[in-house]
Amino acid sequence: MKPKDPRLLVQPAPLLKQPLTTSMAMADVALALTPATLAGIWFFGLGALLVVATSIAGAMLTERVFSPTEVRRARMLDGSGLVTGLLLGLSLPPGLPLWMAFLGGATSIGLGKLIWGGLGYNLFNPALVGRAFLLATFPVAMTTWNAQTGPASFFDVQTSILAAPFLQATYDGISAATPLGLMKFESQSTPLWDLAIGKTNGCIGETSGLLLVLGGIFLLLRRDLDWRIPASILLSVAAFSLALFLVDPDRFPNPLFSLLSGGLLLGAIYMATDPVTSPITPNGAWIFGVGVGLLVVLIRVFGGFPEGVMYAILLMNAATPLIDRYTQPRVFGKGTKTQ
Repeated sequence: MKPKDPRLLVQPAPLLKQPLTTSMAMADVALALTPATLAGIWFFGLGALLVVATSIAGAMLTERVFSPTEVRRARMLDGSGLVTGLLLGLSLPPGLPLWMAFLGGATSIGLGKLIWGGLGYNLFNPALVGRAFLLATFPVAMTTWNAQTGPASFFDVQTSILAAPFLQATYDGISAATPLGLMKFESQSTPLWDLAIGKTNGCIGETSGLLLVLGGIFLLLRRDLDWRIPASILLSVAAFSLALFLVDPDRFPNPLFSLLSGGLLLGAIYMATDPVTSPITPNGAWIFGVGVGLLVVLIRVFGGFPEGVMYAILLMNAATPLIDRYTQPRVFGKGTKTQ
C-alpha cells in the first residue's frame, strides 16, 4: 500500500457526510408544493398567482437587502427565502391586497429569520411568523374569503387585490365562508370529496388535500422530512376529533373532516416539519406532533377562531428547545445513573 493512498487520510468527524444540501432540500419543497400551488391558482384565478408572487417577492427582497454582504449571495441561492414566501403565499386569502402580501413576506424574513441570526437560528417557522403578523394587524382582510371563480373567470382580478397601501380595500361580491367556518358557526359540513380535490373556499394552497398529501409523499421518498411529525399530528387530530365526535356527533366534526379541512395538511407536512424549528430527537418529534394535534383540536372546537394550525405550530416551536433537552438519547458507552 502506498503511503499517499487516500484511504489513509485522517480527517475530523463527521466521516459520513449527508449529500443533501439546504438548496436541494428547498428545491424539493418548492417542487412538492407546485401541484397544490397550481391548483390554487386554477381555482382562484390570476389574483391568487399575484398574491403568491408578491409574497415571494417581499421575502426574497428583504433577504437581499438586509443580509450581511459576506453571506448575501449564499442566502439568496439556498432557496429558503423563496420557500418561505411560497408557504406564506399559500396560507393567505386569494383576495388579500398585494401590499399586505408583500409586507407579510418581508415580515416573515425580517422578524422570522434575519433577526435571529439567519437560517438555522430562528425559533419559530418564518412563514407562520409572517402570517401571524398579518392576522394580528389586518384581521378583516385575513378573514375575508372570496369564492372560487374557476378557469372561466381566470383573468378576473379582485378589486381588493389592487388596493392602495394603507387604504380600505373594496371586496367584490359577498364573502364566502370556509368549511371550518361553516362547521363552527353554522354546524354545516362540507363533502369530503370537495375537501380532497379543492372545491372549497379558503386560503390559496390549503384547498386541495390530495395534492398536498402527494407532495408530502414525494418529500418522504426524498428523505426531506421526519415522517414522525406529520404522522403524529394527523393521528392525534384524528384521535381527539374521534373522541369528541363519539360524544356528540351533531356538534363535533368527524375525523376525516378535521383532517382534510383548513390548513392542517399544509401545516403538518410543510411547516411543522421545518428541521430548524422542530425537535431533532425521535421521541421529541412524537411529543411535538401530539402537542400540535391537541392544540389544533382545542382551538378549533373551543377557541374563538375556526382554525388553529398556525397558533398550534408556533406554540410548539417555542417548546422545541425544552423537548429536545429532555428527550436526548443516552450517549453511546455511557450508562445510566445507579443508586
